[in-house]
Amino acid sequence: MNKTKEILVTGFALFSLFFGAGNLLLPPLLGYNAGNDWFWVIVGFMITAVVIPILGILAHARLQGTMYDFAKKVSPVFSIVYCVTVYIISIALPSPRTASATHEIAIDPMFGSKPIITSSIYFGLVLLFVLNRSRILNFIGKYLTPFIVVILFLVIGIGLFSSNIGMNPSAFEAPIVSGILEGYQTFDAIGAVVVGGVVIISLNLKGITSQTDKKELIKKAGLIAGLGLFVIYAGLIAVGAFYGSEIFVDGGLNNDAQRATLLRGISLATLGNVGNTFLSVLISLACFTTAVGIVTGTADYFKGLFKESKAVYTITAIIGCLVGIGVGQMNFHDIVVIALPVLMFIYPITIVLILLNVVPEKFGSKLVFRSVVLATFIFSIPDFLGYIIPKESLQGVKEMIPLSQYNLGWVLPALVVFVLINSMQHFSSSQLDE
Repeated sequence: MNKTKEILVTGFALFSLFFGAGNLLLPPLLGYNAGNDWFWVIVGFMITAVVIPILGILAHARLQGTMYDFAKKVSPVFSIVYCVTVYIISIALPSPRTASATHEIAIDPMFGSKPIITSSIYFGLVLLFVLNRSRILNFIGKYLTPFIVVILFLVIGIGLFSSNIGMNPSAFEAPIVSGILEGYQTFDAIGAVVVGGVVIISLNLKGITSQTDKKELIKKAGLIAGLGLFVIYAGLIAVGAFYGSEIFVDGGLNNDAQRATLLRGISLATLGNVGNTFLSVLISLACFTTAVGIVTGTADYFKGLFKESKAVYTITAIIGCLVGIGVGQMNFHDIVVIALPVLMFIYPITIVLILLNVVPEKFGSKLVFRSVVLATFIFSIPDFLGYIIPKESLQGVKEMIPLSQYNLGWVLPALVVFVLINSMQHFSSSQLDE
């Protein structure tokens, strides 16, 4: 395979590994609720659903290792705890959520079958792909992703050019912030640190072992995936906004039934009666590829912990699929609700680890890593607790922390600590030079 074709196949595979249940269901209703503020919601959503994840892929291109390398500068113990936490979250929430979305939108309306049947068959197929992981990138990149992209472009293109624009008034007080926080629900930043390692190992298995070649390939493939995500997300948000006056959706932003209703309404309006069939196939494929990436990444990690044991890889894959079968029987909305406090805890740490791994190394010393991660953890606690205990009890604390009212209380402290530690280290080195 020539270099250009390899970059395209890897880029398409990356896009497909990112693009799952939340990525398809979240943007249209976000745009619907944003109404005439749809552009600003896109800006916020892109920060956490495109920019940060692609920076995570670029960090993988630099590190050329596993997710362990993302956090090892804090400490080896912290890195292991962080990795295990992320992988447990990944196989317990976003992976089963793909099966739930597939059942609710693609399977149940057509066959009326029970969720246990869908999730069992679904994760049986996931396991088959994971155990044949050397073929994952090629199959996904060559066949599945192009089909997904074609259907999405049809829905978006026809939707944008055929809609009689009549948007709802915005339901958001701070649309950019709403977009940022909704981007958390895509799990794309976590996906970046998980599936980036999958790509590196898959390239090794394909015989691409040169550090320089892999770095260049992953960077270019990451940019292709990022461009694809940007176009699809922006298009879905815009279509959701433009169809605001044509499709009635009753319910809040975190209502899975309303997400499905809107998406189904848009597909019917753009593609006619065949729209539901296309939508079913689209969701099934988009969800499936993401589940494969998550379970593969988890199995890869635990295999590495146990001296590259193939048995551990197989056992981890089986456990991940069994968890998927169990949790995948829950409905999409319930999984989203459970995920919110978890995301408020792990997402800020993941974001700063990604950013610290892409800044020039002179600004990312061990002390900087430790200090920024600690500050992020401490100041994200009120955001995390806000989804567990009554928010009134945290009002006094939140009023003291800038941006905490937007659940972004960790941002300024992390930035201030980053600047202060780097300034202190620069001053110290200058004194020594003198």
